[in-house]
Amino acid sequence: MAVVDVSFNVVGDVIPADHGYALLSAVSEIVPEVHGDNAVGIHPIPGTLTGNRTLALTDRSRLVIRIPSERLPQILPLAGKRLRIGEHGLGIGVPTTHALKPKARLYSRLVVIKGFLEPEPFLQAAGRQLEDLGIKGGAHLVAQPQVVQANKGKSTGSRSPFLRRTVRIRDKEVVGFALNVEGLTAEESILLQERGLGGRRRFGCGVFVGARGE
Repeated sequence: MAVVDVSFNVVGDVIPADHGYALLSAVSEIVPEVHGDNAVGIHPIPGTLTGNRTLALTDRSRLVIRIPSERLPQILPLAGKRLRIGEHGLGIGVPTTHALKPKARLYSRLVVIKGFLEPEPFLQAAGRQLEDLGIKGGAHLVAQPQVVQANKGKSTGSRSPFLRRTVRIRDKEVVGFALNVEGLTAEESILLQERGLGGRRRFGCGVFVGARGE
């Protein structure tokens, strides 16, 4: 069963920077099948951060849904629709379909693993999930050099030296970390992209893409 990325052009000005919950809600209104479906991953929409916790859309902005290929017809009705993302509108264009490509290094901007909120236990939990998938590649948290420097010489730093992010789901803020996984074989790379790590993939969490430079 092949898994593919279905990429829709989008038209709009800005959307909330934290848009995972609102985006899933809007997509589910048109395609109810994706709601509650762990086989579906919705990529965060890329853009440029602006003030007031918003994201300005750019030429690179796309709505990308990762889904088993045989279910492609389910999401085609999104084309030509207008989604309401918070207080902002988002026009959805015609889709293109892309096969997943193996990369030796993969990156997820936010992985959430229930019950693991601190860097070291989180990394250990991520490693166990990789082992359960039969993946031998190494997981690494993403360092924030400026925080490392600010914490230098202090017994306890005021901020995590690793890139920690949150996603708001209804009235709850869910915490996780950006994660790199390196040293992957082609088979492991495709498997990790298909399966992801942690939970909340429909909200944009645990969705892996090629790391920068790959």
